[in-house]
Amino acid sequence: NTRIVAALPTIKYLLEQSPKAIVLFSHLGKVKTEEDKAKNNLAVVAPRLAELLGRDVKFVDCTRGAELEEAVKNAENGQVILVQNTRYEAGESKNDPELGKYWASLGDVFVEDAFGSVHRAHASTAGVTKFVKETAVGYLMQKEINYLGNAVETPVRPFVAILGGAKVADKLNVISNLLEKCDTLIIGGGMAYTF
Repeated sequence: NTRIVAALPTIKYLLEQSPKAIVLFSHLGKVKTEEDKAKNNLAVVAPRLAELLGRDVKFVDCTRGAELEEAVKNAENGQVILVQNTRYEAGESKNDPELGKYWASLGDVFVEDAFGSVHRAHASTAGVTKFVKETAVGYLMQKEINYLGNAVETPVRPFVAILGGAKVADKLNVISNLLEKCDTLIIGGGMAYTF
């Protein structure tokens, strides 16, 4: 629920612009097996999002194909469409250019509002931007960028950074940068084992 609520200001702003439709792409968990698919199905998000928006949210139980294309083509003005978990697509995490191009073909403007995902070059974050003329960040992204920028550039001392996650390779540049700026760096999560 926290992530849904955090995305609401951007979704509401976009709805105020009178779009034909807003097509929402997201992911939930890691998807490597059929059990993962069942556990990480985004269908549970649509009713809660509809309740919070006070309007219908159409859930499309696929990530590409005729059902998705028809939902977008036949959308009523201001229709909110939630697409199934992007990680159901094998090409998502590989930033498959054809997948990014396909998803981009569904809209005219791309708005990124998932700060926790933008560091990944996935089809739904980076790939799609190569095929859409207009791109922007949403309110949540802007808030995170401002907060992080201020915290790192003009920190309150003592400046302690806590960094978690599993993949050290993904964070080496962040660690190097933070070591120059912070007084103490605490490393947790799966990365702690590497260190």
